[in-house]
Amino acid sequence: MRIRGFAPATPCWVELASAEPGRAQDFYAALFGWEPAGDRFRLGGRAVAGLTRTRPGRPAGWLTYLATPDLGAAVQRFATSGGRCLSGPVAGHGGQGAIVADPSGATLGLWQAAGFTGAQVAGEPGTMAWPELLTDNPVAAADFYGRALGWLLRDGTEWLNPAHDAVAGLASGGRTGRWRCAFEVADCTAAVAAAEELGARVLVDPTEMGIGSYAELLDPWGAPFAVAAPTSRPVELTLSWNALTGMELTFPG
Repeated sequence: MRIRGFAPATPCWVELASAEPGRAQDFYAALFGWEPAGDRFRLGGRAVAGLTRTRPGRPAGWLTYLATPDLGAAVQRFATSGGRCLSGPVAGHGGQGAIVADPSGATLGLWQAAGFTGAQVAGEPGTMAWPELLTDNPVAAADFYGRALGWLLRDGTEWLNPAHDAVAGLASGGRTGRWRCAFEVADCTAAVAAAEELGARVLVDPTEMGIGSYAELLDPWGAPFAVAAPTSRPVELTLSWNALTGMELTFPG
């Protein structure tokens, strides 16, 4: 599915920082069918993820970016809500970004577009999937992200942005919080097997989650990432005629 833009406070991009960017490039290209293109990966010619070298203020690993129309104001909200800015704002390729952390240490990127809005395709294998915050203190997380981003935590597991769109998840984790980055795959078990052959290590074996299967891995340089294969469920619709309202489509259940 082609993507042309992102609402504020919505995940828009993922980027890997690696001490071995050339080798990491080969690993992820082989795993997801990505096409290396300088500081980006492409899928079918469209940008799906970023790649950079580790540096001060940008530690190794995958980082999820959130869209913002005003980077300076977004960084300030993080700070006044109890978080901190780790680096930036700095100009990038098609915009400007900053790296911020919540009070538990979980890091996110903030991105203000100036020609490049983020991932250009979604909802198919090889694209950015549902990010999740791992934390053992959901109450504190809900308070912080509510103030910093205007997010609402629904049912203790799902973040809604100010437009009330579901944008991310929450799961129990260690004392130090972290954001988990995931990518969609067609078959979770096959993706894990392929990743192992390429040198990855499995942290969480493929697990059924109700809406699909999920697994977490470490790439050969120690960066955690996840793969998720959504379950495809056919939907049956009933077409009927109502004398008052006319033609009606009815969902089962």
